[in-house]
Amino acid sequence: MHTTTVVIGAGHAGLAMSRRLTERSIDHVVLERGEVANSWRTERWPSLRLLTPNWQTRLPGQRYGGNDPDGFLSMPEVIGFLSDYAKAISTPVRTQTTVKAVRAAGSGYEVATTQGVWHCPTVVLASGPCNRALVPEMDQAVPPRITTLTPMTYCGPDQLADRGVLVVGGSATGTQLAEEIQRSGRAVTLAVGEHVRLPRLYRGRDIFWWMEAAGVLDQRYDEVDDIVRARHVPSPQLIGTPDQATIDLNTLTAQGVRVVGRLGRIHDGVAQFAGSIAHVGKLADLKMNRLLDTFDAWATAADFDDCLDPPQRFAPTHVAAPPTLAVDLRRGAIGTIIWACGYRPDHSWLGLHVFDRVGRIRHDGGLVCGAPGIYLLGTPFLRRRRSSFINGADHDTADLADHLHRFLDQQAPCGTGPSSPKPRHSARPQRQRRHARQHLPAIGDQHRVHETPGRGHAPA
Repeated sequence: MHTTTVVIGAGHAGLAMSRRLTERSIDHVVLERGEVANSWRTERWPSLRLLTPNWQTRLPGQRYGGNDPDGFLSMPEVIGFLSDYAKAISTPVRTQTTVKAVRAAGSGYEVATTQGVWHCPTVVLASGPCNRALVPEMDQAVPPRITTLTPMTYCGPDQLADRGVLVVGGSATGTQLAEEIQRSGRAVTLAVGEHVRLPRLYRGRDIFWWMEAAGVLDQRYDEVDDIVRARHVPSPQLIGTPDQATIDLNTLTAQGVRVVGRLGRIHDGVAQFAGSIAHVGKLADLKMNRLLDTFDAWATAADFDDCLDPPQRFAPTHVAAPPTLAVDLRRGAIGTIIWACGYRPDHSWLGLHVFDRVGRIRHDGGLVCGAPGIYLLGTPFLRRRRSSFINGADHDTADLADHLHRFLDQQAPCGTGPSSPKPRHSARPQRQRRHARQHLPAIGDQHRVHETPGRGHAPA
């Protein structure tokens, strides 16, 4: 079978790329191992909601159209949004088609699947960054009486033993699970390392309103000092609830969660934790307040102060002293450990020399290094800070589809390239606003935000 582009993955990024290719009259197929939005269907816990507000749920040619713009989509709603989108754009998707290998073949690539082999000059890798839950080696040292889970196998408190639960990981996933399990009546211990603390609401507006309006989400990957670190900053402690609640170590402690430091090791059945949790909490507070300072400065420059609540600061992170340094897992108080340590992509089927020494795909803003015609989509900070979220695919696919279109034009003999209108976007669009270097450590290390208040036409 032959086509111009094979898109691997029918999640939000793959579907958005399909729309962009259709706009450019580029023949393509989307391959999906399950159904459309498969990861949302099969690898998320039932109560999960998006971290981003509904008004920010948008893809090329479609956006949220309900009556709760400030709410947060549930998993069934996310699945419905993406399924409807696939139908609306007539995605040429082949479901129940698992990719077994991608190999170089002649001047293009060969994509072997459970439903046959495709040949194409270009491939888009849109299978997502969360295919595998990280489970540390110390899992082997967990006493056999304790059940271990990951966020991909956790289905709700009812599946847990009626004993305590140790949640390892203090980012968005870990804090959400700790809050839900604590409400079920089980005693929760939360092991926390480096984390990002953010309020759900600031000065009466959602935190993503601020990041959108102040231009933080539009910061490009080539505008940061350390893009590798920026791509691995922990996800912020946020939760999407109807009452727009904030979740952080203080709110969890108030609910009865025992907060401890980073889990260092399990030795002879004893979990040992770092004693630096107080310092880690202070660092997260410092970074959060620097970001809020940036938002306040933007609001003043954009003449928005009169439309917003007054500036505010939040209580410092409080942790018990002295810190808990060890928990004996053999005593029976802990019945379950949930490894909420993050995720990794699965590109084991990619038979190309494109990986770095730790197994990550080397790329320049989604252009896979050493493999012309191969593109990566849907990973954190791919081209912008917003790349981590659904709406980031709207921007990233515009850039990469244009590059792919030009690549095909350069490869094709004169007069045989794809018949499509002249691209309306460039792979590296000229900056339309001046940037000033600022510290925004709550989102990463040093990066730039828009200093011109012209971006202050605030999101609805």
